[in-house]
Order: sequence, then C-alpha cells, then structure tokens
Amino acid sequence: MKKEEQLLGYFDAAALVVGAVIGSGIFLTTGLIAEFLPYSGLILSAWLAGGIITILGALCYGELGSMYPKAGGAYVYLKEAFGRAPAFLFGWTFFIIIGAAGIAAIAVGFSEYFGSLVPSLSANAKIAGLKGNLVVAVGSTIVLTYYNTIGVRNSARGQTILTILRALALAVLIVAGFVFGFKSGGRNLLPILPASGAWPSWTAWGAAMMTALWAFDGWYSVSCAAEDIRNPKRNIPRALATGTGLVLFLYLAVNIVYSMALPMEQLRGTVRVGEAAVAAMAGASWTQVFTGVVALTIFGCLSANIFYCARVPYAMARDGLFFGALGKLHRRTSVPVRALWAQAAVAIVLILTGTFQKLIDYVLFGLVFFFAATGAAVIVLRQKAPAAERPYRLRPYPLIPIFFSAVNAAILVAMAVEQPAQAAVAGLLICSGIPAFLIWNGKRKAKSGGAIESSGGR
Repeated sequence: MKKEEQLLGYFDAAALVVGAVIGSGIFLTTGLIAEFLPYSGLILSAWLAGGIITILGALCYGELGSMYPKAGGAYVYLKEAFGRAPAFLFGWTFFIIIGAAGIAAIAVGFSEYFGSLVPSLSANAKIAGLKGNLVVAVGSTIVLTYYNTIGVRNSARGQTILTILRALALAVLIVAGFVFGFKSGGRNLLPILPASGAWPSWTAWGAAMMTALWAFDGWYSVSCAAEDIRNPKRNIPRALATGTGLVLFLYLAVNIVYSMALPMEQLRGTVRVGEAAVAAMAGASWTQVFTGVVALTIFGCLSANIFYCARVPYAMARDGLFFGALGKLHRRTSVPVRALWAQAAVAIVLILTGTFQKLIDYVLFGLVFFFAATGAAVIVLRQKAPAAERPYRLRPYPLIPIFFSAVNAAILVAMAVEQPAQAAVAGLLICSGIPAFLIWNGKRKAKSGGAIESSGGR
C-alpha cells in the first residue's frame, strides 16, 4: 500500500496532464495545418475542434477513472467492459508503439533542439561512432527514467516545476504576440475565412484535425497513473478537466499569436513555426532563446511520458498478462522500477535503430481506435454495471460518449481511406498481440489452476 505522502495531489495531477501534452507539437504543427486550411479562422477552428474532442474524451475517462482508480487507464476500462483480450491488445499496442515509440520520438525531438544550442552534440557531431543527437536522446531517456524511479513525489515535484516554467514561457510568448499583433493592426489575420465556394474539402479538414489531435496526445496520463494519485475518485476527473481545458486555452492563444506574427504565405508549410513567429516579432537574435524554451518544454514532456506510460505494462504484468517481473513495485519507493527500465530499453532500441520513425506513423491509428473503444466502454459499463459506484457521472449521457466514439471512428475511417497501407500495417501490429495474449492468458490460467477471475471477464 502506498503511503499518502508518496501520492500526487490534485495540482500535481493536473500538472501531469499539461506536462504530458505540451511538447513539440504546438511549435511544429500549425504550419502543417495551414497547408490544408490556409485561413486563420479555419486554423483556429481545427485547434478548437481538436480541443473539444479531447475534453469530451477527458470527461469519458473521468467517469471511468472514478469507477476504476487503478493503474493502466484504458487497459483497465477495456478489461472491465469487454474482457481481457481487447484490454491486452490495447496494452500490447501501447507498450510497443504508443508508449515506447512516442518516448523515442520525444527524446529525439529534444536532442535536435538541444543540438541547436550545443553544436558538439548535434546530428553533425560524432561521439563514439554515434551521431551526437542520438547520444543525447539515449542519455536523456536513461537520466529521466532513473529520475522517475527515485520516488513518485520527487518525480512529480520536478515535473510540476517544469510544467509551471513551460506555462510561464508560453504566457510570455502569448503576451508578446498580442502586443505585436495589436501594434500591426492584426493584418496577418486576414482573410479570416475563405470566400464563398472556396472552402476546403472534408479530406483537408480530416488531415488538419488529425494533425491537431496529435498535438493533444497524452491528455489521458493521469488515468494510467491512477494509483499514484491521492483521492483518485475525485482528483482524476478534476485533473483531466482542468488539464485539458488549460492546454486548449494555451494552444488557441499561441495559434492566434502565430497568425498575427506571420502572413499566411509564410505560415503555410513552415515546420518550426514557433521560431519563425519569434523571429518575425523580436528578430532572429531571439530564436536561440526560444530554441532553449522549446528544448525545456520537450524535456519536461519526455519526463511526464516516461512516468505515466510505464504504468500500463505494470498493470498488465500484475494481472499475469505480461512479463511477471514488470508487475512489481519497489519495496521502498512503491514505483514500478522494472516496468520503467523495460520501457526505456525498448525506447532506446527504437532510437538507435531509427525504427521509431516508422512506428510513429501508426501511433495515431492505434490511439483513435482505442479512444473509440474506450468511449464505447462508458456505455457498456452503464448497462453492465449500473449499480457500480460512479463518484463522477458525465453529462449529458449518452451524447458525450457516443459523440466521442463516433468522431474517433470517423477519423479512423478517414485515415484508412487516405492511407490504406498504413492502416493495414497498424491493424497487423495491433493483431500481432493475439498470439502473445493466448500465451500469457494460458499461463495465467495454468497458474491459477484453470480458474477464471470474475472481474474483467475472460
């Protein structure tokens, strides 16, 4: 049993949500969205829609998290609603693709920005036969994994401080941007909307939405780390709502700044849009300072993702559906140390081999598929367990879970139509967990003498 002083309070939990979301996405994706929706009003509407979908998802996870305040998040919810097999497929996909590949991508993103500040550790430098940026990516993964093993409170304290610093840095950017925009009369915002008959196609909207949703990923972090949160039945829903709401506010404000700082012809297709906006507002000399801010932001995001992602394989292993050693907590710190290091090992392999770049294309496929399933779990559990304690009940029901599941299902279909080869590979990667489930589930049954636990189905 974890001690009360080892747990995260409401503020730390909300900071975890913000910290797990705000990484490099907000500084890199707006120019890509502008390629599909080349009007400031449409860009903001895509971010607003992505934020609303995220908040609806947070409300769904809030009800489920208040019902089942256990480590593992969607793994637990899917197990309770649909049984062990679908839950295992989520956990399998999360461990190999969503978690490890995501951590590898964040680590490499941090190393690239860090290399801009320290050229001797950039991709152009060599250290022991490796590119400098890969050394930084691996090193940061190891350092932050170790940091997250020393105790939940110490880890949370550092992450909260990093989140506050990042929020303050974004606040400075927002204030400076609005001052610049007002001085210039906001001329770069025009035209806000397209002329009649010139509206983008539904596929353009779909592509823009997928890009925006990618920047919101990580919002479900506290549900994965439920057992590390004080009074989780109350604080998980509150932290999810507060964290996602704050992220949406910051994202909208930052995107208004981008649109005021850069004319649309310059905004379109610009990847490092944050640096371009700072250069336009304050001059090129400030871009190095901004690069440092982005590096700090990604570093904090990496730490938060390492923290919460390890709780999924830990929950699976504790249920006998993964490597047993990963289901153990450290005797003194109550941290899943082995799960953290196993996750780090997979991420490092992906970094050194570069395979994370291929896997990351499939992350969004897996996410939206399991988001749709988890939204449906709210409805299934209302029918399956009507008398279960629900400290938080989302409203209006069933509109919110239906809408959340339907939107994610529609996005999945649109992605499959636009990228059928990637969708097929993503499906195969998810289904690759079937034989693994049969093996582990067989071992679990044999160990328990063939008895089937009542909780969570077969």
